Amino acid sequence: MHSKAFAPGVMAGRLDPVDLAAGFGDLHPALGDHEAMVAADRCYFCHDAPCITACPTDIDIPLFIRQIATGTPDAAAKTILSQNILGGMCARVCPTETLCEQACVREAAEGKPVEIGRLQRYATDGLMASGVHPFSRAALTGKTVAVVGAGPAGLACAHRLAMFGHDVVLFDARPKPGGLNEYGIAAYKSTDEFAAREVDWLLQIGGIRLETGTALGRDITLQELRAEYDAVFLGIGLGGVNALKVPGADKDGVLDAVDFISDLRQASDLGALPVGRDVVVIGGGMTAVDAAVQARLLGAANVTMVYRRGRDRMNASRFEQDLAASKGVRIITNASPIAVHGNGAVREVEFEYTDDGLAPTGERFRIAADQVFKAIGQVLEGDALPELDGRKIAVSAEGRTSVVGVWAGGDCAAGGDDLTVTAVAQGRDAAMNIHIALMGATAAVTA
Repeated sequence: MHSKAFAPGVMAGRLDPVDLAAGFGDLHPALGDHEAMVAADRCYFCHDAPCITACPTDIDIPLFIRQIATGTPDAAAKTILSQNILGGMCARVCPTETLCEQACVREAAEGKPVEIGRLQRYATDGLMASGVHPFSRAALTGKTVAVVGAGPAGLACAHRLAMFGHDVVLFDARPKPGGLNEYGIAAYKSTDEFAAREVDWLLQIGGIRLETGTALGRDITLQELRAEYDAVFLGIGLGGVNALKVPGADKDGVLDAVDFISDLRQASDLGALPVGRDVVVIGGGMTAVDAAVQARLLGAANVTMVYRRGRDRMNASRFEQDLAASKGVRIITNASPIAVHGNGAVREVEFEYTDDGLAPTGERFRIAADQVFKAIGQVLEGDALPELDGRKIAVSAEGRTSVVGVWAGGDCAAGGDDLTVTAVAQGRDAAMNIHIALMGATAAVTA
């Protein structure tokens, strides 16, 4: 595990294998054939469907649900995947409760939306299980594109470029492709190595060569890529983690939540993962919830998530907040850490309550902790990158950066909302613009 020495009280094997397996089972089990037909029958098939507008990848949701309802789920899958090639993963991890399902007319009328996410999974899982890849490459163009980062944005960009007939080399710093889908989401959201299987399926398009263990800045430079390839797409994500700038933050047992989640996702034996008895998670986003819930599922007795603002300001959706609470996670809001206490290893974290403007109130409290996970945001890492907009790469609406021939998308690019589905949309749209830039007047015909 990514860590220094473990704090006293941190241990593996808190739960037996049966309890571990139950806790880390599929959060939203797949629909059966009959369940899917019943769920699809609830759709009004709106002509001007608000769910489409709410989807960052503009999937024609009423069309794919109608295709399921009429017994053609493979056609439904192609409708989904033509807009979102990672539709299977997005069906699992998208906050549908704040996107398409929140916009559903059934939600407004009855408080119970059509189960769009589970229907999307039903269609895409079925097609993937068949082994069929529904897309083929156009005539080869002779153009080559470097895509740096094999996360959602990079994968979507590479696949669309390959469809257009370009040859793509897909670089990633980690041993496995997939980015956050492989390393950064809760294990109960993506079971049975789905992220890896989806990448393997995506690569069936052909024309994409994968180079793992290759990092921008360490093994390759942007200057070298520009010289060797006709275009470059950067989907490098956010590799750094914000520092916890309080006294004692360097004590043993104070860890990055993203590393904890990554270790858990890659573990072959969950029972071998050490977890504290008293765990504190600092942050209020999806990463914080994923870390807090999984600490509980590993057997932590007390897990507390502390966020500096109110619940209505948390980046984690209400569904995620309720999920955490249902698993026994205590959520404290309007409180900021001011010190980590302990003799070498963490024993307590001290907080101070804040008002709505984040001003300290003077009221302080301590929480016992033998393990602390920081989930306070990630930052862009790298030198000689294109011009930044704040702390991310500045991009146009088409994904163009300040450097000629270089595009960017996903979490590393400014203007996004750090969602898998948004990253897919940005990678796809950048590929369209790269294709136009490379092919000129002929691109409109093939695009």
